[in-house]
Parts: sequence; structure tokens; C-alpha cells
Amino acid sequence: MLVSYSSSSEEETENIQLKWVTKRRQSWHEDDSLLRKKPKSEEHPPRAREEDDTKSRLPFPSSVLDMFTEEDENSQTEDRTLHGGRIRSFKHERGNWATYVYFPYIPEEGFLELLDEMTKVAASHGISLIHTDEFHLSLSKTVILKHHWIQPFIKSLKTSLAHIRRFICSAEMLKVYCNDDKNRTFLAMEFSTGQAQLLELMKAVDSTMMEFNLDTFYKDPSFHVSLAWCVGDCTEHIQKECLQDLQSLVDSHEDGPFMLRLDCQELRFKSGNKTFSFPLR
Repeated sequence: MLVSYSSSSEEETENIQLKWVTKRRQSWHEDDSLLRKKPKSEEHPPRAREEDDTKSRLPFPSSVLDMFTEEDENSQTEDRTLHGGRIRSFKHERGNWATYVYFPYIPEEGFLELLDEMTKVAASHGISLIHTDEFHLSLSKTVILKHHWIQPFIKSLKTSLAHIRRFICSAEMLKVYCNDDKNRTFLAMEFSTGQAQLLELMKAVDSTMMEFNLDTFYKDPSFHVSLAWCVGDCTEHIQKECLQDLQSLVDSHEDGPFMLRLDCQELRFKSGNKTFSFPLR
């Protein structure tokens, strides 16, 4: 019986082919695993990539950042408890600045003591008066001015005031006022001298207001300095109950009738938290 054996060269050829097929299969498995594996750039979570991007960004120039600080400074809270129960007459919005024109009044000797006595008398009649934060004579209503209008407004007001000369006015009579919204009542002193000059000044301020389509002052103005205020419309109550007693305090002051004197030499313009001065001639 004859048996056929393969030659050694044929065996070697088969071994080489087997090794090649095995290696090729391994290569396919490796390629498949690489395709399924996520790229390294996706191994990091999105927040980590954002942090890396943030670190690589250049910071904004301070000159650019400063452009947006002024409006933030003007931001105010709407919480009434922080304002003694007062209600804002218009809603605060970013970019809108509460604006008015006025003469400041710096209290003279004896004024604050007299005011303390007046609040005690009012309290005895059931009226709780609160001292005004800043004493002043208003020459405009409180209006809303856009932030980008401030500089043009200043320029226009300066031109309107160019011919106005400084003067002195005085007040000795008490008067009660209520604001337009009827939510605050004011005890004030009304000016009796300097009326002509104040009217001239009011017209100059009104001309700038009209230029910007803003409300002008009252047609029949009563120029005054507010001394104290209370919440609500208490006009009739104060006039009937204690106005006469309060006026008696003013008239019987220790050095004679008290007269509030105002040196009108520098007009002020306040918009938001910015105050500008206009010295008169």
C-alpha cells in the first residue's frame, strides 16, 4: 500500500498562509476597536473645554468694561421698606436716569433745631413728619433722561443759563404741598422774594426741557424748599390741625421771625447719581 506524503516545501507554504490570515484578522480587530474608541478631544467634558477656551481668551480692555459701569451704579431697589414707605413715581429701567434741576440749600444756624421743634408739634397732632434728605429749591419736575442724552442736555442747559445772573431769595411762610401722585405730603417754606429772577431761570430751564421733549415746570409755580414729609395725602389734616401752630414757631423764633435765605449763585443738575454744577454770572 502506497502512502502519499506532502513535501516539506508545501508545508512551509501552508504555514506562511496561516500566519498571514491570523495577522490580518488581528489587524481587522484593532481597526474596529479604533473606530469605536472616542477621539481624545471628546474624552474631556464640555465644561472642561469651556474652561480651557476661557483661559486662552484675552481679557477685555478696562476702557470697554468702564462703558457699562455707570448704568449699574444707577440701579436702585424697588423695596418700599428701604425708602420709608415712599413709592417710585416711575419704574426704574436701566438706561433711564431720574433727572431734575435745583438750587441746594445748606441749613443755616438754628434751622435744624427749629425743624425738630416743628416735627414734635406735628407729632402731637398725630402727624409723623420725616426730615427731607436734601434741602433744595426745585426749578424743574423730576423727568426721565436717557443716559446718552446727559452730555447734550448739559450743553444745552449751559447755553440757556449763559445770561442769568446770581441773586438772593428768601422764604418765611409755611405751606403744605402734595405730589402729583397723591402719595406724599410736604411741609415747606414758600419764597416771597426773588420771584422775578426765579421765573426767568425757570423759563431758561424749560427751554432745554422742551428741546428734549421733556415735561416743563408748572404753569403757576410756587417756589419753595421742602422741610419734611409724610406718606399719603395729609394736606387737609395738616392745614386744619397744626399749620398755624407750626407757623407760630417760625414767627416766634428766639432771634425774631426765622427767614430762610438762599444764595442762588450755583444751579445744580442731578441725573441718577451724577451731579453737575452751573455757576451763574
